[in-house]
Amino acid sequence: MPKPPKPSITDRFSESTATFAVKGTDVPDIDRGIAAIRNVLRTLPVRPGVYRMTDAAGEVLYVGKARALKNRVTNYTQVARLSRRLQRMVAQTRDMTIVTTTTEAEALLLEAQLIKRYRPPYNVLLRDDKSFPFIFLREDHEFPRISKHRGARVGKGVYYGPFASAGAVNVTLNALQKVFLLRSCTDSFFANRTRPCLLHQIKRCSAPCVGRIDDAGYAELVGDAKAFLSGRTQEAQRKLGTAMEAAAASMDFEIAAVLRDRLKALTFIQGSQAVSAEGSASDADIVALAAKGGTMCIQIFFIRGGQNWGHRAFFPAHTDGVGEDEVLMSFLAQLYEELPPPRELLLDRPLEEAALLADALSEKAGHRVGVKAPQRGANRKLIEQAARNAVEALDRRLAESTTQGRLLVELADLFELDGTPQRIEVYDNSHIMGTNALGAMIVAGPDGFIKNQYRKFNMNDASITPGDDFAMMKAMLSRRFARLEKEDPDRAGGDWPDLVLIDGGKGQLSAVNAALAELGVDNVCIVGVSKGFDRDAGRETFHLPSGRELHLPPNAPVLFFLQRLRDEAHRFAIGAHRAKRSKAIAANPLDDVPGIGPARKKALLMHFGTSRAVRGAALEELERAPGISKAMAEAIHGHFHTSG
Repeated sequence: MPKPPKPSITDRFSESTATFAVKGTDVPDIDRGIAAIRNVLRTLPVRPGVYRMTDAAGEVLYVGKARALKNRVTNYTQVARLSRRLQRMVAQTRDMTIVTTTTEAEALLLEAQLIKRYRPPYNVLLRDDKSFPFIFLREDHEFPRISKHRGARVGKGVYYGPFASAGAVNVTLNALQKVFLLRSCTDSFFANRTRPCLLHQIKRCSAPCVGRIDDAGYAELVGDAKAFLSGRTQEAQRKLGTAMEAAAASMDFEIAAVLRDRLKALTFIQGSQAVSAEGSASDADIVALAAKGGTMCIQIFFIRGGQNWGHRAFFPAHTDGVGEDEVLMSFLAQLYEELPPPRELLLDRPLEEAALLADALSEKAGHRVGVKAPQRGANRKLIEQAARNAVEALDRRLAESTTQGRLLVELADLFELDGTPQRIEVYDNSHIMGTNALGAMIVAGPDGFIKNQYRKFNMNDASITPGDDFAMMKAMLSRRFARLEKEDPDRAGGDWPDLVLIDGGKGQLSAVNAALAELGVDNVCIVGVSKGFDRDAGRETFHLPSGRELHLPPNAPVLFFLQRLRDEAHRFAIGAHRAKRSKAIAANPLDDVPGIGPARKKALLMHFGTSRAVRGAALEELERAPGISKAMAEAIHGHFHTSG
């Protein structure tokens, strides 16, 4: 029997978009998804594990965990019982990846790791691009340093946190410096001091760098700070009070005044971080969820050592059609993938999988973690306080979203867009007389600024005349849209902007239009924003691609919105330029020598004193430097003495 002819591109496209009536659903391609799932089911074990659903391009659609993988995955073939959201997911599924685990708790931890790594579109996501700050007390130096820390906790020492914000850490650190006089300087700064720094003069450091305090005295301060940060606040307060009274009794009023000021700083910390006079939680996170208008807010209070280290509101993504308990469970698993779990997790509601969550967090933390939903008593009052904050934060968010949505509609009318813009990109340049030139792009959408989408563009192209803003803007937009054309030519991924704002007037707009014309890119609305007369805010001119110019009333809300977008782009560009300039100032000529790493660079500087001396050294002198072979000496000499 002859084989049927291979379908044409048109036929295959029609097939992929066909609608199949499977058990009452009209989701396209759902039978292909079910076939892919059933193919995996044939060899799936009945044991705990994690599964990943992927689409035709290999992109992860969803990560899930199960006590019994075969039973859980079988549910996806029963289409009539699935929500519309899950039906769409099944329709896109073309393959599955399975990882088995020993227990369901292990599966929960692995699921959180994979969600964080892949950020699948059908999972509830912890939408927050900011890491949590900690206070770090080092233990690998004879005079430990106290400092703010973000990122991986790999240093040797003790981490106290998390704190809800950098501001909460800074307030606590400032007060701790007043109370315990611990150093905050870097090791290199510490090693090169010959006299006390300003922090000692204002009584915020005990100056161990110049011997103003001995090892034993500093170790005692470190012990007091550890006791306080661990929750033993009364111990530190009592000790300072006793010392102050003793100094006053011996007529040493100057020392007594210093101790009094330290005691006042300690009292300030206790007052500003007290949770509640009636609260009994000493090491716990207080969690409450509020939902309204299709949006959810999760409020968390971080309590460590009986002290409130701040609170933060989170707004998880991809929550449409997902129950509140499922959102909360998924959110907590992802949150503690990044953070060390507390001793207790106090929730505003009992969770069906609370025991599973407790087991998983206990396994991760190395100590027992209790997951509770207090119904009465002092801890219930803390829960109610968190719930009130969640509702208030959600109301503010919805109000801002409503205002933002209204402004986006006005923006669409103003610039005659096809619809409400979902992605706005704003571009700006920054340089000083053409040096350290840098371009910047910021992104905004219906929920405000999307900071993890911000981008910087180094302007190192030799064809760009230093200081030529037109050429810089053209080069930046050329690079951006050339990449978009390469990665998403069909504009299906959501990375194409609906509106582009550039900082500049007719010249910049003309350069950008020319760049896009060379790439063959059209149907992108680009608007130039030029400063008004005398660069006054409120008198901006908006240059449209058609050549028209717009001026808005000085008190128009949409004008304020556009100014805010432009100012954010300017802030980001200036900050990136300053960072680049600072790096250039601190650059060492030895950094550009091939084969010279930190160890060899240090050896050369220790031997010659300065990089200029290395540059001027003869070949024989370089060969005598410790750790420098003859071949390396020739390479260094050749780098600095290449004949032109």
